[in-house]
Amino acid sequence: MIGIIDYGMGNLASVQNALNHLEVENKIISDPTALKNCEKLILPGVGAFRDSMQNIHDSGMYETICQLVKEEKKPLLGICLGMQVLFEAGQEDGYTPGFGFLKGQVIPMTDPSIRIPHIGWNQLEKAQDHPVFNNMSDRPFVYFVHSYYASDMDSQDLLGYCHYGPYQIPGLVYHENVLGAQFHPEKSAEDGLKILKYFVEEFV
Repeated sequence: MIGIIDYGMGNLASVQNALNHLEVENKIISDPTALKNCEKLILPGVGAFRDSMQNIHDSGMYETICQLVKEEKKPLLGICLGMQVLFEAGQEDGYTPGFGFLKGQVIPMTDPSIRIPHIGWNQLEKAQDHPVFNNMSDRPFVYFVHSYYASDMDSQDLLGYCHYGPYQIPGLVYHENVLGAQFHPEKSAEDGLKILKYFVEEFV
C-alpha cells in the first residue's frame, strides 16, 4: 500500500485520484504510526517551506519519516513543496531546516524578466539516464507551480531539469530511496502518470 502523508498542506485529493486511476492501493494518512504499515510513502505539498516543516513537526510526522526513510530505507516520493523539504534547508521567510535527505538548499527565483511563480507546462530534460525515463515520451512536458527551486545540489542526484528564464530548475531528483518531483506528476498527463507508476512498481 502507498501512504499519502497528510500533514495539513498537501494536494492530497489529486494525488489520490492519480493513484486510483492507476488502480494502486493507497491511503491518506495523518497518524504517524500508520506510516509504518505502508510499503512506500508520498509526501505532497503546497505552500511555504517554513509552514510545511512546522506542520510536519507539529503533526509528529518528522521523527517517523526520518526513521522510515533513513533507517528502514522505505521509498519516499516528494511532490512540489514535498520535494523541496527533502533538501537541507529552505530560504523562504528566513532559514528553515528541511529533512536533509538530499544535499542543497531551496532558494527564490528573483529575476524580474520572468513571471513568478513559474506556472504551466515545461519540458523536462534528461540530466542522466535512469529507469524512470524508460516509458516516458521522448520530449516529456510536465506541469509546474512554484516560486522557489533547489540550488547547490549534488549533480549525481539530478535526473531531470527544465529551463525557465535564466534558471535551470531541478525537476526530478533522487538519492538512494528518495525520489522528488518539483512539478506535479499527478497533473502532468500520461508522462506524469508514468512517473507515479514507476515509483509504485519499480523504484528501489
